[in-house]
Amino acid sequence: MTTPLNLPDRPPLHLWAGLEPTVSRVRDWQLDQLHLTGTDERPEDMDRLADLGVHAVRFPLLWERTAPQGPERADWRWADVRLERLQARGVQPIAGLVHHGSGPRGTHLLDPGFVTGLVEYARAVARRYPHVTAYTPVNEPLTTARFSALYGHWYPHARSEASCWTALKHQLQATVLAMRAVRDVQPGAQLIQTEDLGKTFSTPDLAQQADFENERRWLSFDLLSGRVTPEHRMWGHLRWAGATERDLWWFVEHACPPDVLGLNVYVTGERFLDSRLERYPLHTRGGNSRDEYADVEAVRVRGAAHGGPAARLAEAHERYARPLALTEVHLHCTREEQLRWLWQAWQAAQAARVAGVDVRAVTAWSALGACEWNSLLTRQDGQYESGLWDVRAPQPRPTALVRLAQALSSGAPPAPIATTAGWWARPERHLYPVDGPEEHERPGGPALLIVGAPGPLRTQLLSRCALRGLRVQTAARCPDHLTDLPEPTWAVAHLPGAPQGAATRACAEAQVPLLTFTSADIFSGPPDSVWTERDHPVPTSVRGQRQLGWEQAALGEVPGALVVRSGPTFGQGGVADLAARLRRRAAQGEPTVLARRWITPVHAQDLFDTALDLLIDGETGVWHLSSGPAVLNMDWARQVLRAAHVPAGGVRCAGGTPTSQALGSVRGWPLRPLTP
Repeated sequence: MTTPLNLPDRPPLHLWAGLEPTVSRVRDWQLDQLHLTGTDERPEDMDRLADLGVHAVRFPLLWERTAPQGPERADWRWADVRLERLQARGVQPIAGLVHHGSGPRGTHLLDPGFVTGLVEYARAVARRYPHVTAYTPVNEPLTTARFSALYGHWYPHARSEASCWTALKHQLQATVLAMRAVRDVQPGAQLIQTEDLGKTFSTPDLAQQADFENERRWLSFDLLSGRVTPEHRMWGHLRWAGATERDLWWFVEHACPPDVLGLNVYVTGERFLDSRLERYPLHTRGGNSRDEYADVEAVRVRGAAHGGPAARLAEAHERYARPLALTEVHLHCTREEQLRWLWQAWQAAQAARVAGVDVRAVTAWSALGACEWNSLLTRQDGQYESGLWDVRAPQPRPTALVRLAQALSSGAPPAPIATTAGWWARPERHLYPVDGPEEHERPGGPALLIVGAPGPLRTQLLSRCALRGLRVQTAARCPDHLTDLPEPTWAVAHLPGAPQGAATRACAEAQVPLLTFTSADIFSGPPDSVWTERDHPVPTSVRGQRQLGWEQAALGEVPGALVVRSGPTFGQGGVADLAARLRRRAAQGEPTVLARRWITPVHAQDLFDTALDLLIDGETGVWHLSSGPAVLNMDWARQVLRAAHVPAGGVRCAGGTPTSQALGSVRGWPLRPLTP
């Protein structure tokens, strides 16, 4: 049986976990994150979370999904099964009732019925689940109000300060009254109130706008805590926006201070405002009624201040002196950067505790990833960003973040790659060189040994490693002993064409992983064939036979070998780049005759980035990486030339029955869709 979240003096720092559960409305369509990531069909995801060693889970017990037609017609089956699993594992749920939504379709944030409806639902939840003792009735009320009623991104698509205030008021009134209803059933229930907590920096001439943004960000916490009186810096603004004195005094009289303030901290959540518009691209421009300015991520501007989790925890502690938690620390990036961001958040929380800040937990978010957040949920492009697990597989595939989360919960040391500098601390973060000295950290930790002769492939891989902050060593041939290298080595990446035998012996001896690349040349078959990792290779060329022999040696001798197979690679240049070769021949007026073959091309950047992610995740064995359905090589060649605005008439196929070297996968589908 689970117990309430203990909030005594100086509890240990806990690890929490959370699922991205937004049910967003944009015009007449909905996006349901739990459906898109498959969590709505997998009760066992609760066991995955419990296996991390977490103390609590931000559990999506959403109004829209559970009781869209009212509590009397609620369907509790989804929550029943999952809460029972968490209870059996001793994991405390933090029930989230509305998460970036407007409630069921019969209401919305500007409707007073939103308040009464959510309160009724909260009371029903408390009665159904009396063992649940922690609640977040509404996630990020101010952020949701801004996106729904000030910027117009989400339903009901309003765009005014008055509607923004109304949306915020309704969410916070619903929070206060929902907690009152819950506490009628469970007197000890705690309010874990979350809010996005970035910070705005600016050039001196825009200090007034930055000050306004930085004061407004506290409104959810201030209103709930009964702090917004006539002396409050936002009182005048709220009155101007349409708040009555009665509205504002209501929150003072019904103060409901959170038991834990949940800070959602993102690396790009801190902004920089600059009136020097000529220094920035057009899409960054914004403004207010007085000023026009560029609004960009502070971390991207050389010389601009930015903070991160440590700074935000210190600010919240100074303002409220109440228990705090980092309730979202997700990062959409390459795997080692995700590791670094979670590790930095954990370290920031530990350092804050040493400084006397009452930090209770760090939340591994978003555990199963998220969809369409690159467009703020305003498009449906099939865009997915992985979390602790990658759901682009037959079953959610644990990434290196799972091992890090387990290490955090158990007190074990993290992998060295997690403790090195993230992109936000390296020079490549700077898109806008404005003012100030260059300040950055160099990548640290053990190195990746890249084995291969100088050339386009090695150059491309070195470029990706540099952008990712991965230390590298290079060698045309792998040394017989990895201890002979000047730097410690955590893995070896073996490029096509490099001498082979020494790499397997050295990796086997040192017990370090080996990443190697082969191709679809080891397959050939009828035109309807799509070859997966389960299929037996049938090489018909000397090149294919040589690659198969290398695969067998690597897998046989190195227990940690990862063999990545792909179709034709483009985007790296050089003679191996099919797209570059096609463009050169077309530009010279030379015809291109291709054997009729079904292929699955892959961009070199995608190939290397995904292979490195898999290597860091600890994957072994054979992986097929392809970017989507097979395409006839002639059709793809013509697409490449059209995309380069080069006449495609010189491309044709030789006669005969087409064959297939198309690759598919039964292990996962992590690459983005193909574009020439």
